[in-house]
Amino acid sequence: MLTMKAKYALRAMCALARAEHARRPTDPALAPRPRRERLQARTIAEHSGAPSKFLETILVDLRQAGFIDSRRGQKGGHALARPADQIMVGDLIRAIDGPLAPVRCASVSAYQACADCPDPDACSLRSLMREARDAISDVLDRRSLRELALAPDFLAALPIAEASLNLDGGLS
Repeated sequence: MLTMKAKYALRAMCALARAEHARRPTDPALAPRPRRERLQARTIAEHSGAPSKFLETILVDLRQAGFIDSRRGQKGGHALARPADQIMVGDLIRAIDGPLAPVRCASVSAYQACADCPDPDACSLRSLMREARDAISDVLDRRSLRELALAPDFLAALPIAEASLNLDGGLS
């Protein structure tokens, strides 16, 4: 199950991705690569619906995982560490919530045998949970942050004022 921490992290990352998208030139061949758009934590909190103090701890986790770059000071703030189309949703969720598997014995990265299972290799429940893990992973590891951030149904569900979004999906 996706935790609230992971939901807020995804929303915060989407706010940063939309800021990046809004600053891209329409024809990349005609313009130099734009500087990264930095957003203040309070702006990200407003656009993600996350409580400010909770968001600050999430931003630290995202920075430590290498997803965002943070700077202090007058021109400081937070920005994506790499382009949004190179960040997969599955990787973000794993960084915040840990393995995608519904049970430890089905995990690829954090396998732990069940104490009450005499033969994990013959366990039909483990087999089913591995299949569920593979299906979840298949979807989340193919969807980039950019795709999620710019999806119309995702934008409609965000707790932000309609006027704060440009028509092209960027923040105003």
